Amino acid sequence: MTGIKEIRDHIRSVEQTLKITSAMYLISSANLRKAKSQLEEVLPYFHKIYETIADILRRTPELNHPYFDRRSQIPPEERKIGYLAITGDKGLAGAYNHNVLQVVEEKLGLTGKPKLFVLGHMGQVYFAERGISEAHTFAFSAQNPTIANARTISEYLVDQFRKGELDEVHLVYTELMNPLEMEVREICLLPLVRQDFPWQKRPEDGGYRRQVTYEPSEDAVLNNIIPGYVKGMIFGGMVESFCCEQNARMTAMQTANDNAKGMLKKLNLSYNQARQGAITQEITEIVGGSGLFHPTPGKVGTT
Repeated sequence: MTGIKEIRDHIRSVEQTLKITSAMYLISSANLRKAKSQLEEVLPYFHKIYETIADILRRTPELNHPYFDRRSQIPPEERKIGYLAITGDKGLAGAYNHNVLQVVEEKLGLTGKPKLFVLGHMGQVYFAERGISEAHTFAFSAQNPTIANARTISEYLVDQFRKGELDEVHLVYTELMNPLEMEVREICLLPLVRQDFPWQKRPEDGGYRRQVTYEPSEDAVLNNIIPGYVKGMIFGGMVESFCCEQNARMTAMQTANDNAKGMLKKLNLSYNQARQGAITQEITEIVGGSGLFHPTPGKVGTT
C-alpha cells in the first residue's frame, strides 16, 4: 500500500504542475496578442516619420545633419559604441535570454570602447555576475513595453550621441520570424545612413510631384523628428523582444504540458497495476492464509 500512496501523491503533484504550466501558457498567449495589437496601433505614426525623413533627404541631397555624421575621423579602436540590449525579466523562456546575451558579449569583445545599456532583469543580473558593473540599466520592466518607456530610453541615448559621449548607438533585440523561429538582430540607431531611407512614390500621389514646404527648415524638422524615429525603433525592438519572450515561454509551457500529460498517463497505469496487485494479494491472503476452509479435528461427525 505504501507504493500506491507514493504513486497517488506523485500524480497529484504532476496535476498541480500541469495546472500552473497551462495557466502560464494562456497568460503568455494573451500577452503576445496584446503586444502585437499595441505595435500595430502606432506603426502608421512611425511609418509617417520614416517617409518624411526620406522625402527631406531626397529634396536636400547636400544636407549635412549631425544625426547622419558618421565621425569617420575617429579610428575604430577609439570609437565609443553603445549597445542597448533588450532581455526579459523572467526565465522559463527557453534559450531566449541566452541567445541575446551571447550576441551582446561577442559585440562587447569586438569593440574598443563599448558602453552597455541593459533593459530587462535577466540581462542586468547576467552582466552583474560577470563583473560588468559599468553597464547602465533602466529601472522599468521589460514586461511592459510602452511608448513612454521607449521615449525615456531614446532621449537618453540621443543626448549621449549629441554630446559626443557615444559615436554609435546599436540596438540588440530578438525578432519573431515565425511561431517556431526567432532571431537576434543588431541594428544601428545612430548615426543614420541615407541609403536606409530610399524615397518611394506613393500611390496616392497619382504620379504628381507633391509641393511640400518644411518650416522653419528641413534641418530643423529633422532635429525634431529623428528622435521620434529612434524612439519608434526602440519601441519596435521592445515589443518584438517581448513577443519573442512570450512565444518562447508558450513553447516551453506547451512542451511541459505534453510531458506532464505523458507522465500522468504512465503514473495512472502504474497506479492501476499497483492497486490491482494489492487487491489480488489481499484476496490471496484471505483465501489461502486464514484456514477457514479447513475443518477443526475432533469436532466433525458428533451426534
